[in-house]
Amino acid sequence: MTRKADIIFRTIRKILPRNDYVEVSGSIIPPAKRRWCGAEFKNDNFYLKSAEGEANRLIDRFQCTQDSRVLDVGCGQGRLPIGILRVLGEMDYMGVDVDRRSIDWCKHYIERDHPSFKFKHLNLYNERYNKGGVKIKDGFRFEVESKTVDIVYLFSVFSHTTEEDMRVYLKEFLRILADKGNIFFTTFVEEDVPNITINPENYRMKCVGPLHIVRYKKDYLFSILEECGYSIQSFAHGTETDGQSAVYLSKSND
Repeated sequence: MTRKADIIFRTIRKILPRNDYVEVSGSIIPPAKRRWCGAEFKNDNFYLKSAEGEANRLIDRFQCTQDSRVLDVGCGQGRLPIGILRVLGEMDYMGVDVDRRSIDWCKHYIERDHPSFKFKHLNLYNERYNKGGVKIKDGFRFEVESKTVDIVYLFSVFSHTTEEDMRVYLKEFLRILADKGNIFFTTFVEEDVPNITINPENYRMKCVGPLHIVRYKKDYLFSILEECGYSIQSFAHGTETDGQSAVYLSKSND
């Protein structure tokens, strides 16, 4: 860390409430009580390494650079941008989430000192995370110009989203993605199961609350993606948090 950056960080540390952030290896991260995903993310070092790992995923898979433009849907408390800042530095990034508290945290602890990182609350209905929001429907648009986004990133979003809402998002991504743009997302995917199951019994974990697990049959999910105009670059079964699968997409050449 440079002397100037160290001075800025020490100043921030003095004025922020101690119970609302954790200082780890020169980065401010959310406290354990604010972190979603599995129990392992409660460990500070694991969380920070996972943040760096997600940034490196975008570099390795999609050749992400400081000149890339990233849309992080379901950004939560900023795990990806924290990783990007550590691995790449400043870039054109937008994070959106239906949980206002998460957006408020990111604005206060990330955007305030890194203005190229923008965060916006989407007041959209989600039975699990935002029951008071407005239901998403055809014609929904992000506040993003057409063909300007290089990477759309959704970690553990479609795993808690209805198929109907997922289709609306996929349609809109097609508009905002640059011609060589890419998408990464995770969800639960298996062979030899019904096309889609919400909170399946006797699966990977006990389901608690609505939309805890949204699981797809692999062939059915792929048919949706192809129907929506995407080519599947890569698929990795069960490699992500809680046994979710990783899906990498590009715009279809058809």
